[in-house]
Amino acid sequence: MVRIAPVGRVLAVVAATSLALTACGGGSDTASQSTPSSAAPSSAAPAAEGDGTLTLGTLLPQTGSLAFLGPPEFAGVDLAVKEINEAGGVLGKDVVKIHTDSGDTTTNIASQSVDNLLAQKADAIIGAASSSVSETVIDKITGAGVIQFSPANTSDTFTTIADKGLYFRTSPPDKLQGRVLGDLIVADGNATVAIMAMQDSYGTGLADQVVKTVQDGGAEVVERVDYDPKAADFAADIAKIKAKNPAGIVLIGFEETAKVINELVKQGLPADKHKWYMVDGNTSNTNYVDMPKGTLKGVKGTIPGAASPEDFQKKLLEVDGDLEDFSYAPESYDAANLIALAAEAAKSDSGTAIAAKLAEVSKGGEKCDSFPTCVELLKAGKDIDYDGVSGPVEFNDAGDPAVATIGIYEYGDDNKYGTKAVEYRTGNIEG
Repeated sequence: MVRIAPVGRVLAVVAATSLALTACGGGSDTASQSTPSSAAPSSAAPAAEGDGTLTLGTLLPQTGSLAFLGPPEFAGVDLAVKEINEAGGVLGKDVVKIHTDSGDTTTNIASQSVDNLLAQKADAIIGAASSSVSETVIDKITGAGVIQFSPANTSDTFTTIADKGLYFRTSPPDKLQGRVLGDLIVADGNATVAIMAMQDSYGTGLADQVVKTVQDGGAEVVERVDYDPKAADFAADIAKIKAKNPAGIVLIGFEETAKVINELVKQGLPADKHKWYMVDGNTSNTNYVDMPKGTLKGVKGTIPGAASPEDFQKKLLEVDGDLEDFSYAPESYDAANLIALAAEAAKSDSGTAIAAKLAEVSKGGEKCDSFPTCVELLKAGKDIDYDGVSGPVEFNDAGDPAVATIGIYEYGDDNKYGTKAVEYRTGNIEG
């Protein structure tokens, strides 16, 4: 169940610098190394022994349709590991990090990267960003007794997936984002709505939630098109939407959304005549900047995550000076910190031991908000409650965050949505 503000009402509005989205990352599927839940399991994960050194792997997009999300996610992990090692590391040793590319579902890069990480004895793997990519490797990761911890998976599938108790995420399931987006669409006065959703677990699942919320709010979904993101063009799909002349148009996808937008404009459905809405997978500051000025002006998009503090952004820029925005950096940072703290609490770096302590370090104890302060409390024999940059991060029994925030962003005349959200809406998730 998701409890958030009803239509037109906001539970939490924060006037602060936001998580902004996007940057473009390149790279290969080869690993580079630097050193310094879940549903009831179908079978127990193997009790792999730790070797005394916490090894964190990343499975994040350097290439593929979500490559623009990679840089802030890598930076979040890098910053966390830097701070952890400066504070003495985990179990008295520096944390080892190994970065790899997740690619996307059109390649086998993710599977190859996971093999690479498992061969290097990763205890936990942070990623993937794409829900569909995570689905292709979750059995391989959790079957090896290794934690999979995504900073950006939002598909509702993972709430009940068989994961041997080893899958966690700091981003909320789409039932929350879908509810926030649907409420926003109705509150904006759209009596009729059309939806263009990419056909995968992320796109169709999020579209289902939007449909339900829009209809519950009294509006009508007059057309829904679930499309192949690899299609050569979207002319026929947009023609179906044009025939229904909706007041609002919801675009749920990844980088192919740029082609969808061009076709919307071509067929006479621009954003200044029909209200467009986007989601975290396509709300980007780089994908649309070459379009004519004002193409996206007034378009709104939703992105999971609370406001990213300015001092945190400054620290990220010290790690990666080329960052243009900060989407999912807080979630990645918190994932690394939580894994490290759980390892300290477990006095072990094995995946199964860490997983058993993740919920414990995220709630119910003495509040702390950084690895150095939290680890000192643990060493003093105290129970801790880590509150992260991305929010309170209290895990429920499914490995999902029990409380989460969705930011609502709006594009300007430059086809960018800037660094501040219009508002933030916070909701409780009971899984």
